[in-house]
Amino acid sequence: MAGGNHSQAVEEKTTSRSQNEVNRRLKYISLAVLVVQNASLILSIRYVRTLPGDHFFATSAVVMAEVLKVLTCLLIILLQKKCSVMQTAYFLVDSVVFQYQDTLKLAVPSLIYTLQNNLQYVAISNLPAATFQVTYQLKILTTALFSVSMLRKSLSRVQWVSLLLLFAGVAIVQVQQEGNKEASTSQSSSQNYMVGLVAVVISCLSSGFAGVYFEKILKGSSASVWVRNVQLGIFGTALGLLGLWWNDGAAVAERGFLFGYTNMVWGVIFNQAFGGLLVAVVVKYADNILKGFATSFSIIVSTVMSVYLFSFHVDLLFTAGAGLVIGAVYMYSLPKSTAGSSSPGSSSSSSVSSRTDGGAEMETFLPKCPGKRKGS
Repeated sequence: MAGGNHSQAVEEKTTSRSQNEVNRRLKYISLAVLVVQNASLILSIRYVRTLPGDHFFATSAVVMAEVLKVLTCLLIILLQKKCSVMQTAYFLVDSVVFQYQDTLKLAVPSLIYTLQNNLQYVAISNLPAATFQVTYQLKILTTALFSVSMLRKSLSRVQWVSLLLLFAGVAIVQVQQEGNKEASTSQSSSQNYMVGLVAVVISCLSSGFAGVYFEKILKGSSASVWVRNVQLGIFGTALGLLGLWWNDGAAVAERGFLFGYTNMVWGVIFNQAFGGLLVAVVVKYADNILKGFATSFSIIVSTVMSVYLFSFHVDLLFTAGAGLVIGAVYMYSLPKSTAGSSSPGSSSSSSVSSRTDGGAEMETFLPKCPGKRKGS
């Protein structure tokens, strides 16, 4: 009997060790995915928007990304319903149509997300990729402030200090860019640094508010992340089409919806559409510190790649400012020392900045999937 208990204990220990090894590998895979997604989207948008010749319509790219995202979420829901079209249809009609009040709540964040996606194209088209990546981390500051005011969350002293460092780092980078603005504008008359800066600041404000508002909605609902993204996508597609008609209607009518689309543009759209969904899956295996580290590392990757791809000049001021931002992002993601207080880190530093990073919602959702180890 004693021998049987001993062998059972050894077996459990071996299983536990192998499970820990799998989890460790998944964490490193998650880190790589988060870094690649963060850096590649910004670099690829910057690349396709600065190529010589006619450019695609950014408004059409936003709409196309929304459509692809909705189709992907519908496919996932269909798989959840064991490929039963009837069950899926009944489920969607009940979730989207019959519970129309719940669906209408998402009109506000959907409007803001659509605005934010369009502003990102404007900002990246007018700012160097590394500068955008650093400045865009202001979304952590805006999300934290909205979390405190709207959700009554508390921040630790370390987090408040990190927010101050974040603001200081972004300010230093802007001072550095102000000095180089004349040189950059002489190189490309089509780029306007001030337009890009205003776009990224508004994008950060909208990201913070929409993320916290979305989190507030999620807390009062049992709907899965995929249903929420279908609801958001319906509004996002409609609002995106309205924005396309308002801003580029005549040009689209003349040249076509897919004007200027190349393989690289399709790559950007697929990255934007599926990147957020992919991040939502890998976030399950990435703790908050890892997400903060991934964001910091992606800034370094964007800066290094910008030097080679866009001849971006890195001087002492930019290095100091970016260093402060990287340190601030990492500090903000550290867990609180006091166990009793609620931490806004998970919602503030990454998940609420993207509508698809489901946080607690994803935690409860993923274990129900048959292939959870694969993250799908």
